[in-house]
Amino acid sequence: MGTYVGERAVVLGASVAGLLAAGLLAETYRTVTVVDRDVLSGEPGPRRTVPQGRHIHGLLARGQQVLEELFPGITKELAELGVPVCDFGTGLSWYFNGRMIEKKETGLICVSAERPLLEARIRERIRALSNVRLVDRTDIAGLTASPDRARITGVRVQPADGGPEEVLAADLVVDASGRSSRTPRWLTEFGYPQVPQDRVKIDLTYTTVELRAPLPVDPIGDGAGLVCVASPADPHGATLVRLRDRYALSLYGLLGDRPPTDRAGFVAYARRLPVPEIHAAVEQAEMITEPVSMHFPANVRHRYERMSRLPDGLLVMGDAACVFNPIYAQGMTVAAIEALVLRTHLEKGRPPRPQEFFRDLSGVIDAPWDMAVGGDLGFPGVEGRRTLKVRMGNFYVPRLQSAAAYDGVLSNAFLRAAGLVDPPQALMRPTVISRVLRRMRAS
Repeated sequence: MGTYVGERAVVLGASVAGLLAAGLLAETYRTVTVVDRDVLSGEPGPRRTVPQGRHIHGLLARGQQVLEELFPGITKELAELGVPVCDFGTGLSWYFNGRMIEKKETGLICVSAERPLLEARIRERIRALSNVRLVDRTDIAGLTASPDRARITGVRVQPADGGPEEVLAADLVVDASGRSSRTPRWLTEFGYPQVPQDRVKIDLTYTTVELRAPLPVDPIGDGAGLVCVASPADPHGATLVRLRDRYALSLYGLLGDRPPTDRAGFVAYARRLPVPEIHAAVEQAEMITEPVSMHFPANVRHRYERMSRLPDGLLVMGDAACVFNPIYAQGMTVAAIEALVLRTHLEKGRPPRPQEFFRDLSGVIDAPWDMAVGGDLGFPGVEGRRTLKVRMGNFYVPRLQSAAAYDGVLSNAFLRAAGLVDPPQALMRPTVISRVLRRMRAS
């Protein structure tokens, strides 16, 4: 272990973002404390305070790469637990406007692990670090600051059983408490300007059920899943995945379209999809859980990088910084990429400087944000500013997807960009554009 840049770091939230932050902070802070309201022991399962944990979560290709870099061998460990592991281009069937893009080996690894299991395996790696302490069943009451409020000095916490409040002193606090983060409010209470926010309303609802294996009609086989992506012409979609010992199916609708939570209504909704294999799979399947819905009103990005001033000793990561439309499965992967930003700042040999950190954090959020919001703005009912860049993307990308139904090279290019391995600009390379135009002329 190298030279410490600080004595005490406190992480708010044992999410994927919080756990990754804790692991990196343990290399440069003498002690690290992770505080969470949930129980952080026992068998992996959905956490009470994370309602989206009961739904399908995707780890994109770049997310798998980062996790493997930070925790060598974790992919093999998950595979040995029975988690399906395959190639993103051949183990998943991707449908756009009802047509499957051509399957093509990409060399990108898909790990079909449910979020509670993935969190649990990361948590065990973090728990094994001698200078990290996980404090569960504890509420976060607020932050403490220096008299001039120029520096955050700790966190006020209280046991969930009603015990006395205490203060955890900290040289650095990292807020990874998710979409319910109260940092914007705390900052205004300390006299700082309101944190600018970008918000794109999509009024998304997704409903998920788990299905007993094997499926009477199985469109997945040895692969990991089938993805039917919503389009402006058909604003509802689905994801069917194979997990360790069961299957899960999420149906979703945008702009107020809400998949039902009763069995008959759920199955009938699946019949509306442009991919009939999904309805065939669920129609005769045994549901081992009741369908459960989650409403997602809007993409929300907190623009900390635009703040004119910020206190020292406070960073924000994960959904607390930016929450994306979940149908793009970007959340956990962006959290992993953000962890690399934190590592870069810790490697400077001094405590991270918030304004520098948030500037660099914004740089890695820009691409996935543009992809998610740009895609959502392709739906006429979604309110937002449609720049020339957005309009061009919503003209070009559907044509690329259509051409990819016949061209594995285009499938590979699209999956690398969607998986956050390549930048979106890679889809505009002359070799890619020429293949799209060739297909357009042929159709």
